[in-house]
Amino acid sequence: MRVNDTIEIHDWELTEHFVRSSGPGGQNVNKVSSAVELRFEAARSPSLSDPIKNRLRRIAGQKWTKEGAIVIFCDETRHQIRNREIARQRLIDMIQRAAHKPKPRIATKPTRASQRRRVDAKKHRGAIKQGRSAPTDFGD
Repeated sequence: MRVNDTIEIHDWELTEHFVRSSGPGGQNVNKVSSAVELRFEAARSPSLSDPIKNRLRRIAGQKWTKEGAIVIFCDETRHQIRNREIARQRLIDMIQRAAHKPKPRIATKPTRASQRRRVDAKKHRGAIKQGRSAPTDFGD
């Protein structure tokens, strides 16, 4: 299964298990195993580098098991083949997002002028609010 130009998932890394689906289907739902449970052994995959595996673990969330596998369950349609395609596409999307290296954030400081403008604006707002209060009586 091809993910992008550099990543290709081998068949031995994927396991598909078909189970009975809930949802629409009438009597058919009790007889046919149309839902698919796709399992990808991500932690043992030689196709993925360590940084990609780390990002993939974060992206997968609860789908990531203790053994380091990603389990994707799909029962959207009545058709086994279509559910299989949807599950595989979800896995590909996840790996593509993990393969994209995020741009590192560069910490910046506000300029002295912007800090001064901020403080001046706060003082101005405070003065406006102070002007709204009732005058105090300075008993002579």
